[in-house]
Amino acid sequence: MKKKLKRIALALPVLFLLLQLTNPARTNPPVKRDFIVAANPPAEVAATIRAACYDCHSHETQWPIYSRIAPSSWLVVADVNDGREHFNFSDWPEDSTRAAKKLDRVNEVLDYKEMPPKKYTALHPEARLTDVQRKAVMDWTEAAADKLRNSTNN
Repeated sequence: MKKKLKRIALALPVLFLLLQLTNPARTNPPVKRDFIVAANPPAEVAATIRAACYDCHSHETQWPIYSRIAPSSWLVVADVNDGREHFNFSDWPEDSTRAAKKLDRVNEVLDYKEMPPKKYTALHPEARLTDVQRKAVMDWTEAAADKLRNSTNN
């Protein structure tokens, strides 16, 4: 029994080291059209969105140390890739109708408190939104979307 435990104890670090060879690529492709530059939200709204959203929903991801260590790296990279696929602040549309729809989507996920997810804010307290921050972003996105819709109707 002791011999078996000793083998397991020796095999686990080797297995951990071998897992490091399977890390997925952590990429930050070039930004096509940045939301903050294109939409020009107020500074506090921009700062809130950058802190709460940009790591998973832009090409400006700040990769934490645990994103380099398997098996957590697999989860982090998958979450970022999934987040970018669903909504990407680094590929903001020029078309005002599409931009208004994206702003509506931001408002919707914040209203339902779907974003930022708890598993992210648990490790990133700076991404936790207060009710005041959430309301400020929602008020601005709603007004900005309305303005974009009105500009296309005129």
